[in-house]
Amino acid sequence: MYPRLLKSGCLVLATACATLMPMGCRKVPPVTLACVASPPAIFPGSAVTVTATPGDLSPKKKPSVIYSWSGDGVTGNGTTAAVNTASLTPGMYTVKGEVKEGKKGKEGLKPGESASCTASYQVKAFEPPTVSCSANPSTIKPGESSTITAVGMSPQGRPLTYKYSATAGRVSGNGARATFSSAGAPTGTVGISCSATDDKSHLATANTGVTILAPYVAPVPHTEAMCPVTFERDKKRPTRVDNEAKACLDQVALNLQKHPDAKVVVVGEADAAERAKTAKEEKAQMRHKHIKVEDLAAQRAVNAKDYLVTDKGIDAARVSVATSAADGQKVEEYLVPAGVRFSSDVQGTASVDETKLKPQPRKPLEEKKQKKAAK
Repeated sequence: MYPRLLKSGCLVLATACATLMPMGCRKVPPVTLACVASPPAIFPGSAVTVTATPGDLSPKKKPSVIYSWSGDGVTGNGTTAAVNTASLTPGMYTVKGEVKEGKKGKEGLKPGESASCTASYQVKAFEPPTVSCSANPSTIKPGESSTITAVGMSPQGRPLTYKYSATAGRVSGNGARATFSSAGAPTGTVGISCSATDDKSHLATANTGVTILAPYVAPVPHTEAMCPVTFERDKKRPTRVDNEAKACLDQVALNLQKHPDAKVVVVGEADAAERAKTAKEEKAQMRHKHIKVEDLAAQRAVNAKDYLVTDKGIDAARVSVATSAADGQKVEEYLVPAGVRFSSDVQGTASVDETKLKPQPRKPLEEKKQKKAAK
């Protein structure tokens, strides 16, 4: 009777195994399989490869070896498998691999002829994009435009689309640059919003602003008071334009030269005593027409005008004379810009009838005394 054929391939008599078995004859170890996923973490749509490494496959006559794979989106071929992650949601996933060896058609039927392994990988959620927003220029005039620039970035390089909105006016464009039009917008700061959206509907927003300046309004011109001329120093000739008065009137003439479209109004004044004397003379003239009425306020204005016209060459049509009821021995000069009504800015003046008054000469008092002595 012959002994059984052991799996080890050693033919040994059951009763004489100890004496006939060759040294090192032992049981063949079972097949093993190890798996690894690379890379271990990805974003949806990125590739994952799982590699299986078998161990202790029987080298005898190269037995038939079969690999199989299972898992979400897994397709395998031999020792490697590919994972299609495009449709996977964020989370942890496992791929299972299996190997079988043995006679063709009978792989894995015997103990130790099959093994399995698992490999895990993570599908990460897409990170949202970021965006910044700026306006150039940031300050404009009404009706002007500004360029709006959005700088978006997706950590995973996803395509981005841009949108814009404004609290007033209008933003046109849907790319990384747009144009803000201030037409119809009020003055002040207009808020502008920029948004960047990736193809996974993740949204990022940023804000900027454009300041619309108030339209320039030219100041309304008004009558401008200039230096006054006083007549208090010469008691004997209280209407004479002396040298100190000339300094002021020279400045008036210079202003008229700088503003060729402006005019000047010279307003004479008298003190209370002088006005009372004039009133008395006017009353007396009603009875005696030969009595001369001396209106010192009007005479001062006429004399000041005469200096401007005769000595400084100012066109007489640009100089008007008037009187005021203000108390003082002086003349006030007013520069009147083109288009301005003097009477709207300065009230309480009366025009002087220049046909009834002649300007008085500016001769020094000594000349008069010399002429009187010569006679």
